Amino acid sequence: MLARLFASTYEGVKRLSENLKNTNVALARFVPTEILKVLNRTDITEVRLGDQSQERMTVMFSDIRSFTTLSEQMSPPENFNFLNSYLRRMTPIVNVQGGFVDKYIGDAVMALFPSDPDSALRAAVDMQREIRVYNKHRATKGYEPISIGIGIHTGDIMLGIIGHENRMEGTVISDTVNTASRVERLTRRYGVMIVVSDETVTSLQNKEEFQYRTLGIVRVKGRRNSLRVHHLLNGYTEDVKKLYLDTRDQFNDGVEEALKGNYDAASENFRAVLDVNPMDAAARFYIERMADAGLVASR
Repeated sequence: MLARLFASTYEGVKRLSENLKNTNVALARFVPTEILKVLNRTDITEVRLGDQSQERMTVMFSDIRSFTTLSEQMSPPENFNFLNSYLRRMTPIVNVQGGFVDKYIGDAVMALFPSDPDSALRAAVDMQREIRVYNKHRATKGYEPISIGIGIHTGDIMLGIIGHENRMEGTVISDTVNTASRVERLTRRYGVMIVVSDETVTSLQNKEEFQYRTLGIVRVKGRRNSLRVHHLLNGYTEDVKKLYLDTRDQFNDGVEEALKGNYDAASENFRAVLDVNPMDAAARFYIERMADAGLVASR
């Protein structure tokens, strides 16, 4: 009887241990273990309301273009299936490059890269490449292709636990996060795939690995100082990237002339860019904006 009692107790403890292990694995799907590491916690049970840590990280925001229009064409189950199919492809790319997803905001992804900005740029490039693969798969199913915009910014963040004792969550609060979100929105303004802040570019450890051109200096909502931003050219197909590289000097000259107020010279540079690459949406944006403001004659 004693042996059976010990055996029964052992099995009960074993089941309890297995259940606890499974619970911790399940919780890790909702609270990234990377957050625990930043907060110097080894287990989620150790997390307390108000735990916080200040770190320098690179923040990435990605967003599906025209998602609202796309989602209106699908039923609720189709929407969820589409989002999960998309996120199932994007999330591992972030993880492979040493980053982790902080949160999903509908179709948007907010990811953090604790190590160096280079890893965030590599992830962004790989995500754009994966979108091309994904679109080939969608084409076989008769679905429309999708495109995404990605914004990247580097700076100090406050990562911690907020909420109530009965309902807590890990979050990031800082100007860096807000700026990264605004940088992503610039991809729509300029019609490009990846926009990177100057803070990120100057922090790169391997600058020669990446090709980019200056998009300009912008005023970002919620930020006092203006922000210089760049267009990352890696991630395009080789033929498209070549067009951007062949016209990069003229485009950069156009941006600098526009910033100096030499609008006629800027316009000539941008028109020369369009002669080589008619699909350059950023060059067209500058010409149209200057013409609308009456700074140059429209043609």
